[in-house]
Amino acid sequence: MHVQRLVIQQITKNMLGFSTMMLENLHEHINKLLNLSSPAPLLLLLPIICIFSYIFITNKRSRKVFLIDFACYKPPATQMCSKEKFIDRFKIYGNSNETSIEFMRKLLGRSGLGEKTYMPSYLMSDPPDVSLAEKRKEVESVMFGAVDLLLEKTGVNTQDIGIVIVTCTILNVEPSLADMIVNRYKLRENVLIYNLTSMGCSAGLRAIGFTQKLLQVHPNTYALLVSPENTMQMIYKGNERSKLFMNFPLRVGGAAVLLSNRPSDHDKAKYQLIHTVHTHTASLDRSYQSIYEEEDPVGIGGVTITKDLLAVAIEAVETNIHALGPLVLPISEITRYLANYFIRHFHLADVKPYVPNFKKAIDHVFPHVGTKPVLDEFERNLGFNEADVEASRMNLYRFGNTCSASVWYALSYGEAKGRIKKGDNLWQIAFGSGFKCSSAVWRALKTVSCDDKRNPWKDEIKDFPVDVRHIQTYSELFEPTKKK
Repeated sequence: MHVQRLVIQQITKNMLGFSTMMLENLHEHINKLLNLSSPAPLLLLLPIICIFSYIFITNKRSRKVFLIDFACYKPPATQMCSKEKFIDRFKIYGNSNETSIEFMRKLLGRSGLGEKTYMPSYLMSDPPDVSLAEKRKEVESVMFGAVDLLLEKTGVNTQDIGIVIVTCTILNVEPSLADMIVNRYKLRENVLIYNLTSMGCSAGLRAIGFTQKLLQVHPNTYALLVSPENTMQMIYKGNERSKLFMNFPLRVGGAAVLLSNRPSDHDKAKYQLIHTVHTHTASLDRSYQSIYEEEDPVGIGGVTITKDLLAVAIEAVETNIHALGPLVLPISEITRYLANYFIRHFHLADVKPYVPNFKKAIDHVFPHVGTKPVLDEFERNLGFNEADVEASRMNLYRFGNTCSASVWYALSYGEAKGRIKKGDNLWQIAFGSGFKCSSAVWRALKTVSCDDKRNPWKDEIKDFPVDVRHIQTYSELFEPTKKK
């Protein structure tokens, strides 16, 4: 009876629309009824509890978040850069010695990148123009190119956009990138804007989670998320090997995403947001320092990649998956996982950790491309096969690592292949410096047509997938830097 009293009191405390005096009176009547020996009064209370619970749940129900559409920027062919051409341009732009050049050539050969990725236009000029004005032009071309495509696809009036969030790994200018969007599209004066920098490659999905929260308190709102990448500031021009790694995977690209909480948008939206999960391991020094911007001994700035990065990335992904699992997995998989955990925790038997079968809940997975070794480990450790990560591997091959935008290029690949059917569950997962990991789970509200002419893969999707199995994984990538 004591437990029943506590449960009922807790429910009544959460009821909406009651004044304090009414709650006190209700508690008093409940206590009187609970003190009676007959169970009849309690049975009479059950319909009341059910009604009030329904009211409470209805009032607390989250607004649904819809993804109306998204667009990925495809740079012009003049910015296409083969691996050997990148080395030639780097010789002009950088200050690296021949040993470092050969090291980079070796890394590029085993990187998983193809010959048609894109570099900034100012790196392709003679001599390279690395002025701030050129960096602005470059990021504007990416952002505005993606947003123009998105507005063309959706037909949304820019005056209806109430939230703007821009994420970029390293470029930080004044006015901000978000201000550039407001100025270019003449958005309204009360638009909410947020500019996220130095958040790593998971920033785009973190912005999805952030927007999800904002859309719970701002009704009938469109939110525009833009993720451009400006690679030039990430290029290291010195000779420290641990900093040269950041040069080869990053490429030019960007995406724009339009979200809505308007119920009327259900029928025209592509996807509905089901879950977002964000985890962070920066409290651990090894994670915090695994990707670290600093100067080398001679004062040349760059981003250091430590030998711990691969292990840190997998740990961050596993932490995120452990949080996501209970939200999406069927009860049978959760039971197996928990049983395995308790057996190992209490040393009841010598068993291997059980990896839940996410394919029982997820139809398509689109991991951030990162680098080839990280994709290899993602596939190997989490129970996915070559077909499951095809979109991300082809994305790395065709567009390179476009940071936060990479999960959208991968999803574009799935759409161009005609693989997204109504009712499918899609999982995007991205990870980056800090170390951070974010997941977003979507449900397709319609079968997505593969005939979208604005899809960046449209003109060449018939040529994919390509065979990348011949590309060896370089074991030296995450070895400690050897002292000369």
